[in-house]
Parts: sequence; structure tokens; C-alpha cells
Amino acid sequence: MAAVGAAGGSRHGRLRHAGRAHTPTSHLMPACSTSVPAPGAPHVLEADGIQLKFGNRVLLSDVYLRVQTGQVVGLLGRNGCGKSTLLQTVFGARPVADASVRVNGRRVVPAYRQPGLLNYLPQVPLLPPRLTLTAAAQLLRVDAAAALSDFPELLAQLNRPVEELSSGTVRLAEVLLLLHADTQFTLLDEPFTGVMPVHTEVLAEVMRRVKPRKGLLLTDHRYEEVLALCDAVYLLHDGRLELLANPRQGLRDRGYISG
Repeated sequence: MAAVGAAGGSRHGRLRHAGRAHTPTSHLMPACSTSVPAPGAPHVLEADGIQLKFGNRVLLSDVYLRVQTGQVVGLLGRNGCGKSTLLQTVFGARPVADASVRVNGRRVVPAYRQPGLLNYLPQVPLLPPRLTLTAAAQLLRVDAAAALSDFPELLAQLNRPVEELSSGTVRLAEVLLLLHADTQFTLLDEPFTGVMPVHTEVLAEVMRRVKPRKGLLLTDHRYEEVLALCDAVYLLHDGRLELLANPRQGLRDRGYISG
């Protein structure tokens, strides 16, 4: 829970920060609020100015990222290239000097403090092991039955503790609960990990269904699933983030996929 735990609080508190910022406003006191776009216009999340080094290694050096509601955006790259770090920075769990995260042109740092703005699924398990899926949904203010309705096997396990469920089942439930939470954006770090291929197809369809009302930013190593799902794809390589004009050809040219 390290990435989420940067928000502080109890384990349940960390879940709230990951799902939505539900802490009392007296503890938040944001410097500004997000502006409202013109009627019918999308909300736009942007991040840039993110520079990060570990010793002599430059992890992030030339980053501009843009996601808007109505989009699924992919973030691809090799293991250890900085994708998770970038998501943590956008969410606000990893403070980075001079980083600029904006929504509709207004700075929101840390972003998780803006109620209803975004939620975040880290690579590590999100749900506390003794919590039931029903209780987790209540913390996220989500209708569990509606969120999990595409997966009858999950509905049958609503009242079982997370620790009694398989890792793939838990991952699937985590993604579904965050997708159905009332936020403008959802950040997903490897949402397909441990999820069976047949479930991955249905999960991708759920993402398409929620897309009209929120923006999704996801990273995963299952490139074919990402390419089939995403409206735009960024590649993170040697600290630099590139928006691929032709994602499949760009990944093929750089040796990420074959054929």
C-alpha cells in the first residue's frame, strides 16, 4: 500500500484516498478548485514539469501527459521505466518538485485532495484483507451489485473477506469498484494483472461503457489488450514520454511487439 499510503491515515483511510478524497474539507484546504469546462466540453487532466532522478539515473525528464473525459489513454513501457512513478506523481502520492498537474487549466497538487476528481489503483493490492467487497464498495460510495453485475461469480462473494478470495478475483473487483466510483478520472496501474483472459475482455467492455463519463489512464504489459482499448497511447522510454501517432507501428518499430 506504499503508493496509496502516502496520503496517510488508517488502512481504510488509505482506501478512501485511493477511491475518492472523502476526508473532511477542514483537512484539505486546497489552494484552488478545478474550473468547470464549457457545457458539453470534456474535463482535461494534464501533467508536465515532472523531473525525477535516482542517483545518476534519470527516471523522468521530458513528460507531458494529457487525458480527457471520454478517453481511454494507455501508458506503455518496459518494467522499471517509471510508469508507476508517473501515475503516483499525477495522483499526488509522490511529491515531485516543480511538477504541474492541472485539470481544466488549474493546478491541482496533490490531486487526490480534490473531491470527486480522480482515483487510483496501484500495482499492490488496494483492499484491506479483512474487508468484504460490500464494505469496500460502501467506503468508495459505490453500489456493489451494480459495479460487479457483469461478473456473477463476484456477486456470489460480496460478503466474503478479501483475504479468502483469489488474487485475480480481488484485482478484478478493485478495478470495477474504482471504475464505478464517482470521479472524473481513474488511474489504473496494471489492471489486467492476474485477471483471466475471458474476464479481461468483459472488463475492457466495462471500461468502454464508463468512458463517456470519465477519463481513464492505464498501464499494462498486455499490449494487445491496451491497443484494442485505448484512444491514445503514450510510450515512456529513457525518461521521455512520447505520444505515438500510430501506436501499433510505433511499438513494432521499437521492438515492443512483433508481427
